[in-house]
Amino acid sequence: MKVSVYDTYVPKGNLQMHFDILVEEHITIKEVYKYGRKYLESKGLKNLELSTNECKFCHIEIAPQNIQDEIKNEGYSIIELENCN
Repeated sequence: MKVSVYDTYVPKGNLQMHFDILVEEHITIKEVYKYGRKYLESKGLKNLELSTNECKFCHIEIAPQNIQDEIKNEGYSIIELENCN
């Protein structure tokens, strides 16, 4: 499965969260934002901004099986990179 990777930075107090949102390559940016907000809500961060300033298309790649499975089940996958906990 080819997936689009969206590089995402969200200010969180004095820190900046950095994570990737992975979706099937045909998914619209509107849906990507929805998944990003869902992820932020799961972290207890409902009111953080998520827009083209924070979330940008990065590249397309072939996803490993565990990411494919997560996308099939949830619609998206998150790779936490910095300050996500």
